[in-house]
Amino acid sequence: MTDEKEMYGYDEDDIITLEYDDGSEEECGVVGIFDVDGKDYIALNPLGTGEVYIYGYKEYEEDFELIDDITDEEFAKATKEFESLVEQDLVDEEQ
Repeated sequence: MTDEKEMYGYDEDDIITLEYDDGSEEECGVVGIFDVDGKDYIALNPLGTGEVYIYGYKEYEEDFELIDDITDEEFAKATKEFESLVEQDLVDEEQ
């Protein structure tokens, strides 16, 4: 399975498995962690898709927590910041 993960451009350490209430799982690559108004967010890319999921993010000494109960306003701000970061990264790559 490691070869498949590398095919998507993520190192093993940059892959997390989301576990849903129905028992299903989905592997996602960590696109990045970023700050908006003093809160951390994480952007995840389900392997093999062009989708991006954005969650609140809290890191502990040896673990982390994904926070999915963010307000619509927080989500809109986080999405806007993520899109801005991606756009800036694309501009930087072109230069």
